[in-house]
Amino acid sequence: MRLTLPPVLKALTIAVALMAAGLFAQSAHAEKYASIVIDADTHEVLHARNADEARYPASLTKVMTLYMLFDALKAGEVSLDERLVVSRHAASQPPSNLKLRTGSTMTVRDAIGALVTKSANDVAVVVAERLGRTESRFAQLMTVKAKSLGMENTRFMNASGLPNSQQLTTARDLAILADAMLTDHADYYHYFSSKSFQWAGRTYKNHNELLGEVAGVDGIKTGYTRASGFNLMTSAKRDGDRIIAIMLGGNTSRSRNAHVEDLVEAAFTTLNDPAHDTQLAFAGVLQPVHPNDAAEPMLNGKRISVIIAEGGSDDDEPEAVDAEPAPAPEPERAEHAKMETPVEPFVQPETHIMSVSEYEARQMGLAK
Repeated sequence: MRLTLPPVLKALTIAVALMAAGLFAQSAHAEKYASIVIDADTHEVLHARNADEARYPASLTKVMTLYMLFDALKAGEVSLDERLVVSRHAASQPPSNLKLRTGSTMTVRDAIGALVTKSANDVAVVVAERLGRTESRFAQLMTVKAKSLGMENTRFMNASGLPNSQQLTTARDLAILADAMLTDHADYYHYFSSKSFQWAGRTYKNHNELLGEVAGVDGIKTGYTRASGFNLMTSAKRDGDRIIAIMLGGNTSRSRNAHVEDLVEAAFTTLNDPAHDTQLAFAGVLQPVHPNDAAEPMLNGKRISVIIAEGGSDDDEPEAVDAEPAPAPEPERAEHAKMETPVEPFVQPETHIMSVSEYEARQMGLAK
């Protein structure tokens, strides 16, 4: 049972902590920002801020793509050694990518590694087309699966997280997804701890810099677009306690990482010391403030309400999505091209393709 302070003293203490953290009315302008922290064992919400407000998932979308892939692995529909064919559509995806060539192949195992570490958009489409036949249809299946998990405020329009004004989620829904990943696919969760991935003679470092730096952190995924800000889905385990922390809308990767670390530490402080007041623990966590942000999600610098009023989505070219802004690229060398996966004849395995309605019925328990 946690310590309960007298109401007046508790309010005064929290007010002082908020003043020290600079959290007054101007913090309401940090409209890309949202966060939630939950105890993964009891599902108690330890902290929440803008947790039910619409936000862009960016590459956190790939966690759902991986969830769907793990579903297929568990069902025996695919295997880790199966080779997936790269379509022209997949090969055309903007960075972050592996620069896959049309007609080339890669194993499911490599696809998992590329999604977790490199956050490769071309690989996300390869997986989507294998499981859903087309990326757009796969996105529909992703949305159905999300609803079946309880992610009521999430809609997917693609498998990668590339900008789309209709692809929205909430911090709370992403926490539900993280919890489902831990619960339903514990056998595959270890992939999220991978610190690097090798492909075509190159080594790609995981963008999640909390791995190995913050005690207990063993996943899960970063994300970034200009519209979303810097996102991070995190889970950590210490002394038998596991927490899930979601942060959306960071101003920089460094400030995001520092903020999530603070959230993680505050969570374990409350779990390790039942007498410690939860609100006080999180009141001392500095909240990111971006006074120039709009009061709603934006796409390429334009408010969603403006886009809708203009009669549709933004017509600008999609911006590249990467889990983190990439450093200045090294000059390409000829030998890299030689090490790409060669094009080879391949026959895609025959699989039963359910209709979206049939899939929905199965996920909602209305059919078997």
